Amino acid sequence: MLKKFIAHFVRPRMGRRLLALTFGLTGIGACVAVFRIVGFGTDPCSTFTIGVSARTGVSFGTCQMLFNLLMFFPVIRYDLSRIGIGTIGNMVCVGYIADFCMNVLRAWIPEDGLSMAARIGIFTLSMAVFLAAASFYMVADLGVAPYDAIPQLIAARVHRLHYRGVRMLWDISILSMGFLLGSTVGLTTLITGFCLGPAIVFVSKHVGRWFE
Repeated sequence: MLKKFIAHFVRPRMGRRLLALTFGLTGIGACVAVFRIVGFGTDPCSTFTIGVSARTGVSFGTCQMLFNLLMFFPVIRYDLSRIGIGTIGNMVCVGYIADFCMNVLRAWIPEDGLSMAARIGIFTLSMAVFLAAASFYMVADLGVAPYDAIPQLIAARVHRLHYRGVRMLWDISILSMGFLLGSTVGLTTLITGFCLGPAIVFVSKHVGRWFE
């Protein structure tokens, strides 16, 4: 297990992997900020931490980091091979990138808000970027976020459970808690749920050889 853990830090084509990781993390964080601006919901993890942030007054970035940090310990305990540079980067950076982008975007939003046409246009573009960024983040294969690792661990250790079902229950549970905390659940949640998997397969098929 320790060898697998070390292997995540020393991989073929590390320069390209780090470039893909940087694009992935930056794109995910920026798009989460845009999703919050247009108001069509966010991914399940962000939905929960947005709700916690609203209730506690703690910044979204800090809530995102603390939530992932809470899940980081069981991942370390049960499967070090899932931890890598990408794990740390996602846990620490995505939320704060989103906070920074939110502050920048607010300065450009008209006082009377965005029109529905503008919101739909911006949402469509940002969703495309989000799917590409998340896909590159996964294909770079430098470790997964603690949030993503938990359902993987459960499915790996409870053999009668399939990963797809575990992941669906995991996302629905976290999403429901976010909804109860007052977060918006909407179109973004549905699209990321149904389209992220195919997007990862598409990117892997076309650019996976870049990292070999």
